[in-house]
Amino acid sequence: MTPDLTGRAVVITGGTKGLGRVLTESFRKAGADVLVCARQPADVDAEFVTADVRDPEQAAAVIDAATRRFGRLDVVVNNAGGSPPAEAASVSPRFVEKIVALNLLAPFYIAQCANAVMQAQETGGVIVNIGSLSGRRGSPGTAAYGAAKAGLANLTQSLAMEWAPKVRVNTVTVGYLETEQAEMHYGDEGSQDAIARTIPMGRLVQPDDVARVCLFLASAEAAFLTGADIAVDGGGELPPFLRVHEPEQKGR
Repeated sequence: MTPDLTGRAVVITGGTKGLGRVLTESFRKAGADVLVCARQPADVDAEFVTADVRDPEQAAAVIDAATRRFGRLDVVVNNAGGSPPAEAASVSPRFVEKIVALNLLAPFYIAQCANAVMQAQETGGVIVNIGSLSGRRGSPGTAAYGAAKAGLANLTQSLAMEWAPKVRVNTVTVGYLETEQAEMHYGDEGSQDAIARTIPMGRLVQPDDVARVCLFLASAEAAFLTGADIAVDGGGELPPFLRVHEPEQKGR
């Protein structure tokens, strides 16, 4: 069941495409008032502000815009993030700084400003950080991204401890996500089908899978849940030895 979030004020960073757009639509359907931000203007069914959340002042402006518009702030989803493939041996320092800023520093800036508002509210608030499987294991080809997401998971636990009981902070760790950019990371349809066969649930993660968990974390049903890291990955990755051993088993 979709929780009733009528009257709740929600900020979603990077909420204009891919997972972010589905998050925006899902919170709106649940009755929430939603403000989204992105670096480029976009047509979305929500309040919108242009911002680069890697900049602390612009991150603060996003939270200020939401509190002015809605009069309160109940939920923040730190969704903005990502990275194009880049070899660690040759990637530039500037690239690394930007990727770490987007995937680790920006969520910190947003969360810090949100916490200041939420601590002053009788009902507190909820912060959900969107993590990645890349932060749980090696991330060849996106090393800076993986390191930043690993840091985000640790940040979640630290903030949950510091800001309880008023503000709950949790991570949703996303596995192989199927969006319009899936081909850039996972290859063509054939490659994606092959990846899906390595996932116990037999398919890639859909944005709706992630949105439902975020809605739960924002709801009263998750009132005692903080510092958690919930994996939305369809059961994880099968151990390599199983794939190597399988042909031998079939040949017997």
